[in-house]
Amino acid sequence: MTERLYYTDPYLREFDAALIDTLSHEGRTALLLDRTAFYPTSGGQPHDVGSFHDVEVLDVVDADDGRILHIVDRTPSTTMLHGRIDWRRRFDHMQQHTGQHVLSAAFDRLLGARTESFHLGTESSTIDLGRELSSVEITRAEDEANRVVWEDRPVTIRFAGPEEAASLKLRKEARREGTLRLIEVEDFDLSACGGTHVSRTGAIGLIAVAAAERFRGGSRVTFLCGGRALAGYRAVRESVDAGGRVLSVGAAELPAAIERLQLEAKDLRKQIKDYQSKLAVHEGDALAAAAVEADAVMLVAAALPGWDASGLKTIASRIAERPRHVAVLVGEPSPAPIVVARAADVTQDAGALLRQLLALHGGKGGGRPELAQGGGVTSSAAAVLQSARQLIAGRSR
Repeated sequence: MTERLYYTDPYLREFDAALIDTLSHEGRTALLLDRTAFYPTSGGQPHDVGSFHDVEVLDVVDADDGRILHIVDRTPSTTMLHGRIDWRRRFDHMQQHTGQHVLSAAFDRLLGARTESFHLGTESSTIDLGRELSSVEITRAEDEANRVVWEDRPVTIRFAGPEEAASLKLRKEARREGTLRLIEVEDFDLSACGGTHVSRTGAIGLIAVAAAERFRGGSRVTFLCGGRALAGYRAVRESVDAGGRVLSVGAAELPAAIERLQLEAKDLRKQIKDYQSKLAVHEGDALAAAAVEADAVMLVAAALPGWDASGLKTIASRIAERPRHVAVLVGEPSPAPIVVARAADVTQDAGALLRQLLALHGGKGGGRPELAQGGGVTSSAAAVLQSARQLIAGRSR
C-alpha cells in the first residue's frame, strides 16, 4: 500500500519516494511508489498533476485494490524519485473543496438541505441538494458560509475508529468502514473526507454562488471559491463594462437600457412583419400574373432569396387564391425553406408533392393537401424547382 502523504499534510508540495513497480494502465505507463503527495481522483475532487524530475505526471488513479497509480509520459531513469506537485492546481482544489464543506454545512444547518453529491470541475463546482431552494434561501446560506470564511476558523484533520465515529455528529453518514479521516471546521462542520483542504477557512477567500437550477427533485448549485470567485467577478465586470460602452450607460443603468432595447426590437419586429405581409401580397400578385400553364394548372415555381418560411407561406397562399394555380416557392441560400400551395379547384396534393421534393432534395416538413411547408432543403433552388415542374407535368385538375 502506498503511504498517502496528503492525508496528513495537504500543503506538502515536494517529496521523495521509491519506485516500487512500473506497469501499464489502460495503455499508459503507470508508476507505483512507496509514498506519495499526489492526490488521485476521488470523492468529487480531480487528481493532481506535476512531475518526477523530467517525467510529467499526467493523471493519478486510486485503484480498486488500494494502490495509487501515477500515470506518466515516460518511464523514469531512476528508482529514487523526487516529486513536485503543481501547487496552483492543488491549492485551487483545496479552496474549492473546503468551500464546498462550508457551503454544504450552511445549507444543512440553516435550511435542512442535505448535500447528495459534489463535483469539482475545471472552471466551477456543483453541489446537488436534496430539496428545491428559493433564491432567498440560497443567499442566506451563501451569507452564512462567507461569515464562517471571514472568521478564519481552523480546519483540522483527525482520524477516528468505527466506535468513535459512530458517536460523532457527522454532517453526512460515511460510506467507508474502518478508520475514518475527518475534516473539521471549528464549531461548524464535521465530515468524513479523503480530500485536500486549506488549514483555515480564511484561505478559501470567498464563496460565491454563480447559478442554481432544479435538478432531480432538488437543487443544483454552482459555486466559485477563492481565485475562481475573483476570476468570475472579473468576467462579469468586463461583460458589464463592455455592455455599458456599447449602450453608452453606466453599470447601474444597464438593465433598464437592455429592457428599453428589447421593447424597441419588439416594436420593430412587429413593423417588419406588417411590412412583409403587405409586400408578400404584392409579390404573390406579381408571380401569379407570370404563372406558366403546366398540364391544366397554372404553375408558379420560383426562388425567392431572403424570404423566410412565414413570408413564403403568405405569398403562396395569395397565389393559391386564384383558380387553377399551384405555387412552389423555395428560399435561398441553402439550407432553405420551401412552401407548396394549390387552389381549391386543383386536385394536386400539396403535402404529397412536398414529401416527394424533400425525398429528392433533403429537408423535413409536412402539411395539408392545400398547403404544405418544410425547411432544410439542401439542393439548389433551381434543382428543386425543376423537380417540381417534372412532378406536376402530366397531372390534371
